[in-house]
Amino acid sequence: MGSASATSRPGRRADLHCHSTVSDGLLDPDVLAQRAHDNGVELWSLTDHDELSGLAQARQAANALGMPFLTGVEISVTWASKTLHVVGLGIDETEPLLKEGLANLRRGRVERAHQMADKFESLGYPGVFEGALAFAGNPDLISRTHFARHLVDTGQAKNMQAVFDRFLKDDGPAFVPTKWATLEQALAWIHAAQGVAVIAHPGRYSYSELQFDALFSEFKDLGGLAIEVNTGSHQPWQFKTYAAVAKRYGFLASCGSDFHGAKESRCDLGQVPVLHPELTPVWHTPALREQLQGVAADLFQ
Repeated sequence: MGSASATSRPGRRADLHCHSTVSDGLLDPDVLAQRAHDNGVELWSLTDHDELSGLAQARQAANALGMPFLTGVEISVTWASKTLHVVGLGIDETEPLLKEGLANLRRGRVERAHQMADKFESLGYPGVFEGALAFAGNPDLISRTHFARHLVDTGQAKNMQAVFDRFLKDDGPAFVPTKWATLEQALAWIHAAQGVAVIAHPGRYSYSELQFDALFSEFKDLGGLAIEVNTGSHQPWQFKTYAAVAKRYGFLASCGSDFHGAKESRCDLGQVPVLHPELTPVWHTPALREQLQGVAADLFQ
Protein backbone atom coordinates (compact mmCIF):
# COMPACT_ATOMS: atom_id res chain seq x y z
CA MET A 1 0.00 0.00 0.00
CA GLY A 2 2.99 2.29 -0.31
CA SER A 3 4.23 4.23 -3.28
CA ALA A 4 7.48 4.98 -5.03
CA SER A 5 10.61 6.00 -3.15
CA ALA A 6 10.96 9.53 -1.83
CA THR A 7 13.84 11.30 -0.14
CA SER A 8 13.10 12.40 3.42
CA ARG A 9 14.58 15.22 5.45
CA PRO A 10 15.23 15.68 9.15
CA GLY A 11 11.93 16.74 10.74
CA ARG A 12 9.81 14.64 8.40
CA ARG A 13 6.40 15.96 7.45
CA ALA A 14 3.65 13.36 7.67
CA ASP A 15 0.00 14.18 7.09
CA LEU A 16 -2.14 11.24 8.11
CA HIS A 17 -5.56 12.87 8.34
CA CYS A 18 -7.43 14.69 5.57
CA HIS A 19 -10.68 14.52 3.61
CA SER A 20 -11.67 14.52 -0.05
CA THR A 21 -14.91 15.04 -1.95
CA VAL A 22 -15.64 11.38 -1.25
CA SER A 23 -16.68 12.48 2.26
CA ASP A 24 -16.82 16.15 3.30
CA GLY A 25 -13.70 17.64 1.71
CA LEU A 26 -13.63 20.12 -1.16
CA LEU A 27 -10.91 18.53 -3.34
CA ASP A 28 -10.79 15.25 -5.23
CA PRO A 29 -8.32 12.62 -3.95
CA ASP A 30 -5.79 13.17 -6.76
CA VAL A 31 -5.88 16.94 -6.25
CA LEU A 32 -5.28 16.41 -2.53
CA ALA A 33 -2.27 14.22 -3.34
CA GLN A 34 -0.78 16.95 -5.51
CA ARG A 35 -1.40 19.60 -2.86
CA ALA A 36 0.20 17.42 -0.17
CA HIS A 37 3.24 16.78 -2.36
CA ASP A 38 3.57 20.47 -3.26
CA ASN A 39 3.46 21.33 0.45
CA GLY A 40 6.35 19.00 1.26
CA VAL A 41 4.45 16.05 2.71
CA GLU A 42 6.67 12.97 2.91
CA LEU A 43 4.10 10.45 4.16
CA TRP A 44 0.43 10.90 3.34
CA SER A 45 -2.88 9.23 4.08
CA LEU A 46 -6.41 9.93 2.91
CA THR A 47 -8.89 9.35 5.77
CA ASP A 48 -12.39 10.01 4.51
CA HIS A 49 -15.32 9.59 6.89
CA ASP A 50 -16.71 6.05 6.85
CA GLU A 51 -15.78 5.60 3.19
CA LEU A 52 -13.01 3.85 1.24
CA SER A 53 -13.83 4.65 -2.39
CA GLY A 54 -11.32 7.49 -2.75
CA LEU A 55 -8.31 5.38 -1.79
CA ALA A 56 -7.55 3.89 -5.21
CA GLN A 57 -7.34 7.32 -6.84
CA ALA A 58 -5.33 8.70 -3.91
CA ARG A 59 -2.84 5.82 -4.06
CA GLN A 60 -2.41 6.12 -7.82
CA ALA A 61 -1.76 9.85 -7.58
CA ALA A 62 0.68 9.43 -4.67
CA ASN A 63 2.55 6.71 -6.55
CA ALA A 64 2.90 8.96 -9.60
CA LEU A 65 4.31 11.72 -7.39
CA GLY A 66 6.73 9.42 -5.56
CA MET A 67 5.05 10.23 -2.23
CA PRO A 68 4.77 7.37 0.29
CA PHE A 69 1.12 6.60 0.97
CA LEU A 70 -0.89 4.78 3.63
CA THR A 71 -4.50 3.82 3.18
CA GLY A 72 -6.81 5.32 5.78
CA VAL A 73 -10.34 5.88 7.01
CA GLU A 74 -11.98 7.87 9.82
CA ILE A 75 -14.69 5.85 11.54
CA SER A 76 -17.61 7.42 13.41
CA VAL A 77 -17.97 5.96 16.92
CA THR A 78 -20.41 6.56 19.76
CA TRP A 79 -18.70 6.47 23.15
CA ALA A 80 -20.23 7.76 26.41
CA SER A 81 -23.20 9.06 24.39
CA LYS A 82 -20.98 11.34 22.30
CA THR A 83 -19.41 11.08 18.84
CA LEU A 84 -15.78 10.02 18.74
CA HIS A 85 -13.62 9.51 15.65
CA VAL A 86 -11.12 6.69 15.21
CA VAL A 87 -8.69 6.68 12.29
CA GLY A 88 -7.55 3.40 10.79
CA LEU A 89 -4.17 3.55 9.03
CA GLY A 90 -2.63 1.00 6.68
CA ILE A 91 -5.94 -0.80 6.21
CA ASP A 92 -6.77 -3.36 3.55
CA GLU A 93 -9.74 -1.62 1.93
CA THR A 94 -10.97 -4.92 0.46
CA GLU A 95 -11.65 -6.44 3.90
CA PRO A 96 -15.36 -7.48 3.93
CA LEU A 97 -15.92 -6.82 7.65
CA LEU A 98 -14.66 -3.26 7.32
CA LYS A 99 -16.59 -2.60 4.12
CA GLU A 100 -19.90 -3.85 5.51
CA GLY A 101 -19.47 -2.00 8.79
CA LEU A 102 -18.83 1.29 7.00
CA ALA A 103 -21.77 0.70 4.65
CA ASN A 104 -24.06 0.43 7.68
CA LEU A 105 -22.72 3.70 9.06
CA ARG A 106 -23.36 5.47 5.76
CA ARG A 107 -26.97 4.33 5.77
CA GLY A 108 -27.32 5.94 9.18
CA ARG A 109 -25.89 9.21 7.85
CA VAL A 110 -28.62 9.63 5.21
CA GLU A 111 -31.39 8.99 7.72
CA ARG A 112 -29.84 11.52 10.12
CA ALA A 113 -29.57 14.11 7.33
CA HIS A 114 -33.31 13.94 6.67
CA GLN A 115 -33.99 14.34 10.38
CA MET A 116 -31.69 17.37 10.60
CA ALA A 117 -33.43 18.90 7.58
CA ASP A 118 -36.78 18.50 9.36
CA LYS A 119 -35.39 20.33 12.37
CA PHE A 120 -34.07 23.16 10.19
CA GLU A 121 -37.49 23.43 8.54
CA SER A 122 -39.14 23.81 11.94
CA LEU A 123 -36.66 26.57 12.73
CA GLY A 124 -37.62 28.48 9.58
CA TYR A 125 -34.95 27.21 7.17
CA PRO A 126 -36.71 25.28 4.38
CA GLY A 127 -35.00 23.30 1.62
CA VAL A 128 -31.77 22.67 3.48
CA PHE A 129 -31.61 18.95 2.66
CA GLU A 130 -31.58 19.65 -1.09
CA GLY A 131 -29.15 22.51 -0.52
CA ALA A 132 -26.80 20.36 1.52
CA LEU A 133 -27.03 17.52 -0.97
CA ALA A 134 -25.74 19.82 -3.72
CA PHE A 135 -22.49 20.16 -1.76
CA ALA A 136 -22.09 16.43 -1.12
CA GLY A 137 -19.81 14.76 -3.65
CA ASN A 138 -20.98 11.44 -2.22
CA PRO A 139 -24.73 11.51 -1.33
CA ASP A 140 -24.22 8.64 1.12
CA LEU A 141 -21.83 10.82 3.13
CA ILE A 142 -24.05 13.88 3.54
CA SER A 143 -23.04 15.47 6.83
CA ARG A 144 -23.32 18.50 9.08
CA THR A 145 -20.52 20.10 7.07
CA HIS A 146 -22.64 20.07 3.93
CA PHE A 147 -25.56 21.69 5.75
CA ALA A 148 -23.21 24.40 7.00
CA ARG A 149 -21.81 25.02 3.52
CA HIS A 150 -25.32 25.47 2.13
CA LEU A 151 -26.29 28.01 4.79
CA VAL A 152 -23.09 29.99 4.24
CA ASP A 153 -23.41 29.85 0.44
CA THR A 154 -27.00 31.15 0.57
CA GLY A 155 -26.09 33.98 2.94
CA GLN A 156 -28.05 32.56 5.86
CA ALA A 157 -24.95 32.27 8.02
CA LYS A 158 -21.69 34.19 8.29
CA ASN A 159 -19.36 31.20 8.27
CA MET A 160 -19.19 27.46 8.91
CA GLN A 161 -18.32 27.80 12.59
CA ALA A 162 -21.32 30.05 13.15
CA VAL A 163 -23.62 27.31 11.81
CA PHE A 164 -22.13 24.72 14.13
CA ASP A 165 -22.20 27.06 17.12
CA ARG A 166 -25.84 28.07 16.55
CA PHE A 167 -27.42 24.90 15.16
CA LEU A 168 -25.24 21.82 14.80
CA LYS A 169 -23.12 21.41 17.92
CA ASP A 170 -24.01 18.38 20.03
CA ASP A 171 -26.73 20.22 21.96
CA GLY A 172 -27.77 22.50 19.08
CA PRO A 173 -31.40 22.81 17.95
CA ALA A 174 -30.77 21.09 14.59
CA PHE A 175 -28.43 18.39 15.89
CA VAL A 176 -29.61 14.79 15.64
CA PRO A 177 -27.80 12.28 17.85
CA THR A 178 -26.88 9.10 16.03
CA LYS A 179 -25.81 5.69 17.23
CA TRP A 180 -22.54 5.09 15.38
CA ALA A 181 -20.23 2.10 15.74
CA THR A 182 -19.10 1.05 19.19
CA LEU A 183 -15.42 1.46 19.99
CA GLU A 184 -15.10 -2.33 20.05
CA GLN A 185 -16.68 -2.63 16.59
CA ALA A 186 -14.50 0.08 15.05
CA LEU A 187 -11.30 -1.48 16.32
CA ALA A 188 -12.43 -4.95 15.25
CA TRP A 189 -12.98 -3.66 11.70
CA ILE A 190 -9.59 -1.94 11.62
CA HIS A 191 -7.77 -4.97 12.98
CA ALA A 192 -9.56 -7.33 10.59
CA ALA A 193 -8.18 -5.10 7.82
CA GLN A 194 -4.64 -5.35 9.28
CA GLY A 195 -4.69 -1.64 10.17
CA VAL A 196 -3.56 0.48 13.10
CA ALA A 197 -6.17 2.30 15.21
CA VAL A 198 -5.66 5.94 16.19
CA ILE A 199 -7.91 8.20 18.28
CA ALA A 200 -8.46 11.29 16.14
CA HIS A 201 -8.03 14.80 17.62
CA PRO A 202 -8.74 13.91 21.28
CA GLY A 203 -8.69 17.59 22.20
CA ARG A 204 -12.02 18.09 20.43
CA TYR A 205 -14.02 15.89 22.78
CA SER A 206 -15.79 17.29 25.83
CA TYR A 207 -15.16 14.33 28.10
CA SER A 208 -14.31 14.69 31.77
CA GLU A 209 -10.88 13.69 33.05
CA LEU A 210 -12.33 10.44 34.39
CA GLN A 211 -14.03 9.71 31.07
CA PHE A 212 -10.81 10.35 29.14
CA ASP A 213 -8.97 7.96 31.42
CA ALA A 214 -11.64 5.31 30.82
CA LEU A 215 -11.54 5.96 27.06
CA PHE A 216 -7.78 5.68 26.77
CA SER A 217 -7.74 2.55 28.95
CA GLU A 218 -10.50 0.84 26.95
CA PHE A 219 -8.87 1.85 23.68
CA LYS A 220 -5.58 0.26 24.79
CA ASP A 221 -7.34 -2.88 26.03
CA LEU A 222 -8.97 -3.26 22.59
CA GLY A 223 -5.60 -3.00 20.85
CA GLY A 224 -5.57 0.70 20.01
CA LEU A 225 -2.02 1.94 19.56
CA ALA A 226 -1.94 5.68 18.91
CA ILE A 227 -3.53 9.09 19.35
CA GLU A 228 -3.26 12.20 17.21
CA VAL A 229 -1.03 14.73 18.93
CA ASN A 230 -0.25 17.41 16.34
CA THR A 231 -3.41 18.03 14.35
CA GLY A 232 -5.09 20.96 12.69
CA SER A 233 -8.09 20.25 14.93
CA HIS A 234 -6.04 21.03 18.05
CA GLN A 235 -5.08 24.45 19.32
CA PRO A 236 -1.27 24.84 19.39
CA TRP A 237 -1.17 24.62 23.20
CA GLN A 238 -2.83 21.20 22.97
CA PHE A 239 0.15 19.70 21.14
CA LYS A 240 2.05 19.54 24.45
CA THR A 241 -1.02 18.35 26.32
CA TYR A 242 -1.52 15.32 24.10
CA ALA A 243 2.18 14.63 23.78
CA ALA A 244 2.07 14.18 27.55
CA VAL A 245 -1.02 11.96 27.24
CA ALA A 246 0.75 9.79 24.67
CA LYS A 247 3.71 9.35 27.01
CA ARG A 248 1.51 8.68 30.03
CA TYR A 249 -0.53 5.93 28.38
CA GLY A 250 2.22 4.53 26.17
CA PHE A 251 0.58 5.56 22.90
CA LEU A 252 2.36 6.14 19.63
CA ALA A 253 1.82 9.58 18.11
CA SER A 254 0.09 10.51 14.87
CA CYS A 255 -0.27 13.84 13.12
CA GLY A 256 -2.34 15.37 10.36
CA SER A 257 -3.94 18.56 9.16
CA ASP A 258 -7.57 17.34 9.16
CA PHE A 259 -7.69 19.34 5.94
CA HIS A 260 -11.07 19.79 4.22
CA GLY A 261 -10.52 22.87 2.07
CA ALA A 262 -8.37 25.98 1.90
CA LYS A 263 -11.06 28.34 3.19
CA GLU A 264 -12.44 26.00 5.86
CA SER A 265 -9.43 24.43 7.53
CA ARG A 266 -7.23 25.87 10.24
CA CYS A 267 -4.22 24.05 8.83
CA ASP A 268 -3.22 23.27 5.24
CA LEU A 269 -1.89 19.89 4.16
CA GLY A 270 1.64 19.42 5.43
CA GLN A 271 1.57 22.49 7.66
CA VAL A 272 0.96 20.84 11.03
CA PRO A 273 4.19 20.92 13.10
CA VAL A 274 6.33 17.79 13.00
CA LEU A 275 6.12 15.47 15.99
CA HIS A 276 8.43 16.07 18.94
CA PRO A 277 11.50 13.79 18.75
CA GLU A 278 10.67 12.25 22.14
CA LEU A 279 7.47 10.77 20.69
CA THR A 280 7.40 7.54 18.70
CA PRO A 281 5.55 8.08 15.40
CA VAL A 282 2.69 5.76 14.55
CA TRP A 283 4.44 4.66 11.34
CA HIS A 284 6.98 2.85 13.53
CA THR A 285 4.43 0.12 14.31
CA PRO A 286 5.48 -3.22 12.79
CA ALA A 287 2.44 -3.32 10.48
CA LEU A 288 3.10 0.11 8.98
CA ARG A 289 6.88 -0.38 8.88
CA GLU A 290 6.34 -3.51 6.82
CA GLN A 291 4.14 -1.61 4.37
CA LEU A 292 6.59 1.27 4.04
CA GLN A 293 9.92 -0.60 4.00
CA GLY A 294 11.53 -0.26 0.62
CA VAL A 295 9.51 2.81 -0.34
CA ALA A 296 10.21 5.05 2.64
CA ALA A 297 12.90 3.29 4.69
CA ASP A 298 14.39 6.64 5.73
CA LEU A 299 11.30 7.26 7.90
CA PHE A 300 12.76 4.81 10.41
CA GLN A 301 16.26 6.20 10.73
